[in-house]
Amino acid sequence: MTPTRRDFIRTSGLVGAGLALGGASACAGSDDAGDAMAEPAGGDAAASPAPKRLLILGGTGFIGPHMVEYALSRGHEVSTFTRGRSDTDLPPEVEQLIGDRNDDHSALEGRSWDVVLDNNTQDYRWVQTSTGLLADAAEHYIFVSSISVYATQGVGGGPEQVLMAPIVDEDFARIPRPDGWSDGDDAPYGLMKTLGEDIVHAAFPGRATIVRPGLIVGPGDPTDRFTYWPVRLDEGGEVLAPGNPEHATQVIDQRDLTEWIVRLAEQGVTGDFNATGPAERRSMARMLEEVGSVASNPYELTWVPESFLAQQGVRPWTDLPAWIPGDPTMFVDVSDAVNAGLTYRSLATTSRDTLAWDRTRPAEDRANRQFGMSRERERAALDAWHASQG
Repeated sequence: MTPTRRDFIRTSGLVGAGLALGGASACAGSDDAGDAMAEPAGGDAAASPAPKRLLILGGTGFIGPHMVEYALSRGHEVSTFTRGRSDTDLPPEVEQLIGDRNDDHSALEGRSWDVVLDNNTQDYRWVQTSTGLLADAAEHYIFVSSISVYATQGVGGGPEQVLMAPIVDEDFARIPRPDGWSDGDDAPYGLMKTLGEDIVHAAFPGRATIVRPGLIVGPGDPTDRFTYWPVRLDEGGEVLAPGNPEHATQVIDQRDLTEWIVRLAEQGVTGDFNATGPAERRSMARMLEEVGSVASNPYELTWVPESFLAQQGVRPWTDLPAWIPGDPTMFVDVSDAVNAGLTYRSLATTSRDTLAWDRTRPAEDRANRQFGMSRERERAALDAWHASQG
């Protein structure tokens, strides 16, 4: 019988099975910027898993390449299924299957794998097709969902509330189907992921794993949803820091996430998991301190209240990334994932590696970041704040 999330957490032989236990040690990680793959604790069983045949739906986007490389390093056979349009170079031993999740799955027909890792779903209808095709062709299906599945609207005390303990765990209510919604209709992102989860569980009963990441960060992320902060602090000078420094925030390095997913595949662990971090509470102040520890230039944080930032039209998340004050999804319970072997690099390592990667990007991409304030807007907001203080 495949171990479930609850069963796995209760198993006394967890370390012997090759997975790391949680607690402070789970956050130790590697501080070596060149250490691309941090091994979990657990001895020889963790280092030498039984080889499996893995099908990765995706594999060339943000989280795909490292997932592929880590799986190969663990001795697994890897097939990817993509449209073949990315310029990402995968190792030659990867079987690269070409198709389209909208309308061409012919490359998957008549094949079988041990585990399917679905890490690029953008439409629940893709999941309907892939699970229907692969339900009898694979033993285990791991679906990368999102903490956006949770129905948190109206939950908590709003921007003024500083969350000191998680409100949301894996059993928290998810976004329901709205009145009048029918199968086949379009859906917003959170509902899209909720529907995908239900489809996977129905097609692979007792053989499904749902991984719900928070904000995925690290080298290779083209969105700048976290990259803004290492870049900005590295530039130095006066830096606008948002709101109450005690507000909670969570992120997950894409390498920690993908390595753990591969280990879940190795162990056949099923169930639903929140996957963000770290294992303990992290405040905005602590996040910026850890990010700033690798900055090349001296900087000074100026903390500006949420109410004043709102008056200046400064928006949480988009203008100042990784910051949504009082939002329950910025501090969810990750204890089950940590107990099932999720480990963390230090945020300093993530920040240093992200900076190094960012410097390799085309100048045009760096000049037109998708998230984060321009330096001109930041300066204007800071000047307005100082003026308001007399």
